[in-house]
Amino acid sequence: MIHAESQFQRAVVKYLRIMKIFCFSVPNGVKLKITQAKLAKAEGLYSGCSDLIVLLPKRAVFVEIKNPNGKGRQSDSQKEFEQKVKSLGFEYYIWDNWKQVDEFVEKIKNT
Repeated sequence: MIHAESQFQRAVVKYLRIMKIFCFSVPNGVKLKITQAKLAKAEGLYSGCSDLIVLLPKRAVFVEIKNPNGKGRQSDSQKEFEQKVKSLGFEYYIWDNWKQVDEFVEKIKNT
């Protein structure tokens, strides 16, 4: 069975792309062999990095996707990443339902 968080993220990406909003994922959650993980870390893999990055004109938005059942929680590394991103002046969102996604898209359309 496919994990609900993954299903939600795939649907969000599809929707954002239909709406012509450029986004891409950061595959931090993939399981790697130890040698691959060491190489990925040396190449810049960053623990806690958000699931999606949305690029808009002169604006970068970081989005953490959580399970739409409402039980998903940020890890400590995700919280640290959020604080770093915000301290640099960027937007960071946690989405676990469609209302949050729709509000973001409406905000983008009205900008």
